[in-house]
Amino acid sequence: MTFKIFVTGATGYIGGDALYEVVKAHPEYEISALVRNSDKGVKIASQYSKVKLVYGTLDDAEVLEDEAKKADLVLHFAHADHVVAANALIKGLASHPDDRPGYIIHTSGTGILIFADVATKTFGEASTKIYNDWDGIEEVTSLPDNAPHRNVDKIILAAGKDYATKLKTAIVCPPTIYGRGRGPDNQRSQQLPDLAKYTLLKKHGIQVNAGKTYWTNVHVADLSKCYLKLVEAAVAGGRGATWNEEGYYFTENGEHVWGQISKAVASAAYKQGLLVSDEVVSLSTEETAKIMPRAPALWGANSRCRAIRARKILGWNPVERSIEDDTPDTVKDEALTLGLTQGHAAKLKG
Repeated sequence: MTFKIFVTGATGYIGGDALYEVVKAHPEYEISALVRNSDKGVKIASQYSKVKLVYGTLDDAEVLEDEAKKADLVLHFAHADHVVAANALIKGLASHPDDRPGYIIHTSGTGILIFADVATKTFGEASTKIYNDWDGIEEVTSLPDNAPHRNVDKIILAAGKDYATKLKTAIVCPPTIYGRGRGPDNQRSQQLPDLAKYTLLKKHGIQVNAGKTYWTNVHVADLSKCYLKLVEAAVAGGRGATWNEEGYYFTENGEHVWGQISKAVASAAYKQGLLVSDEVVSLSTEETAKIMPRAPALWGANSRCRAIRARKILGWNPVERSIEDDTPDTVKDEALTLGLTQGHAAKLKG
């Protein structure tokens, strides 16, 4: 019997790249993808002619429930905080018989770990607190309700308990993601590209206060390999992975200090002739928020974790280049988007 997958967020950065990885490895899977409109649909169809398009939004609960009923696995990439969508997908999967449980792999994010800094408005200072998904998994799955993404994490975790015989859940929790995606639409991440963008616009490097905060990171292609491992485990009836209360996976491949990344961005921009110096300016929380409202949290709060479970259980082995090595290309891409440089085709034409 053909394994059926329903995907949300297939035109997004994370979902698009993961879909690329899954289809490349397993063209035999029967995949349906939620799309908002025909423009998005055309982009998916142009890259994946066999993917069935399901038109709707995350607010269309009946559509999501019906697709989840028909699917063996739901890959939910679209929105880490959308309660209506999460409940609808769980409702559909919970209708599966006990002898054929459904699976859901939900995408959260390590922004869930910044709650303490955000609550105390402590931005730019280092923290020694490091979470892990192995012997520290109970702490990770019982974070306070004011933690970002916790609202939907709780729904997914509760479903694994309430419908243990009918569905199996896994939560993938990516950190700062970098690298150009391979999906059909959005191929751009946020944290690093936005830092490069505003560095170029402000004409100097930017850091939040002292710039000492830590985040973990992963290349998007390595992240997609983790999703593929979980998909293959679901196809194998759950074997080779842990699910439900132990189905929580961090996906880091090292960590960075944001102030050091700010220096790397400014240095790359200077070397590419985009800035007159590689100076990094320390901005207050308020000044940074004026540049981008979420900047104090994204560049100034701590999010530290260790991805033990994916390595031990799934055999996940990230191999892509580091965030530091990727930074010059990110700067180059942002400069091109901002019209500060010309692409290859434009250079040939002009």
